[in-house]
Amino acid sequence: MDKNSIIFKFSKLLWVFILGCIAGYILEVAFNFIRTGNFQTRQGLIYGPFAPVYGIGMLAFYIVLPKLNKTIDIFLISMLLGSVTEYLCSYFQQKWFGTISWDYSELFININGRICFIFCIVWGILGIVFMKWVHPSIEYAFNRITFKTLAQTITVFATIFMIFNISISSLAAQRQYKRRNKIAAQNNFDIFLDEHYPDEFMNKVYANKIEK
Repeated sequence: MDKNSIIFKFSKLLWVFILGCIAGYILEVAFNFIRTGNFQTRQGLIYGPFAPVYGIGMLAFYIVLPKLNKTIDIFLISMLLGSVTEYLCSYFQQKWFGTISWDYSELFININGRICFIFCIVWGILGIVFMKWVHPSIEYAFNRITFKTLAQTITVFATIFMIFNISISSLAAQRQYKRRNKIAAQNNFDIFLDEHYPDEFMNKVYANKIEK
């Protein structure tokens, strides 16, 4: 596999992840509005309308589902992929940051409140939607792109931005977790995080989080 082929494949995976993050954010905001009648930001990163759990889920769909042919197989594997992704994201969010963004404890057939039967079904449906409409559109778009200077430049900037966004979001959330546990700033970077990402700011960005 030559260098250009590797870059092209990485670019596709990056944009699939970003697309999934944005689509997930829209779904979460819309679902919450329908359920409560109120608008609430449901972003998972500090900067931008991104919900990483959906980005990871769409990446898993993109890598695994095209290998399947039967609709029932797509449905069942999508249930598995989505549920594992959702469980792990919830687990590591609580372990690293002391918070969770969803709790299914009161819903029918749930595991530790992290996943539940109804949303396993939703993941299965999303997998079918992905294979019928989203995946063909992604392939069509990338097959028509001449991956030259402009596209490469945009992808480079998108990569840098997402790395920064994920990193600063994780570090700021970890620092807030330490503040809640009365751990004072240990260095200049901790002070920077305390000044630029205080609790008021973090609670506004992550309005749906639940401290654990």
